[in-house]
Amino acid sequence: MSLDDSAADCPARLLVLASASPRRRDLLARINVVPDHICPADIDETPAKGELPRPYAIRMAQEKAAAAHLNDPCWILAGDTVVAAGRRILPKTETEDEALQCLEILSGRRHHVLTSICVRCPDGRLLSGLSDTIVQFKRLSRSEIAQYLATGEWQGKAGGYAIQGFAEAFVKRLSGSHSGVMGLPLLEARNLLISSGYLASTDL
Repeated sequence: MSLDDSAADCPARLLVLASASPRRRDLLARINVVPDHICPADIDETPAKGELPRPYAIRMAQEKAAAAHLNDPCWILAGDTVVAAGRRILPKTETEDEALQCLEILSGRRHHVLTSICVRCPDGRLLSGLSDTIVQFKRLSRSEIAQYLATGEWQGKAGGYAIQGFAEAFVKRLSGSHSGVMGLPLLEARNLLISSGYLASTDL
């Protein structure tokens, strides 16, 4: 994938976000980081046979960061969020039936939300980080699941829910990064941007 002509003459400290997610842009704004260009990565996100959730999440973020081919000295930030029930990778739900199945699996149990991020440096180095958050849902009634499905929030969401929406009312316990469950762990993202040389440690 390449940037369009509008980004051809990029400044030396250009940051490209390899994601179309408005949530990730909003979360970056919380640490005063505004991407100069949005370049969604178009890659095959099918898990490999037997691939476990953690290595899958790391691989996805790295492949998304590597998918943007640039000639300019740019930083590329990519991320991927995976919801895992045990060793099972739950899908980014595209149909109501998929979302229903995910919510039935998650009802009343703990699950892991793994958000991997990767920064591709101007010299080609890939720096990676991973947030692992444990989320426990209350036991969901049939009517609660039906009401949630009616919101449409589940569309395209890992595990069939969005914690920044109505599904937050289902969360009984959360241990880890709330922003990571939303799609971009801010602690890890800021640390990687500092390690990559894009940010100074004093930048707020």
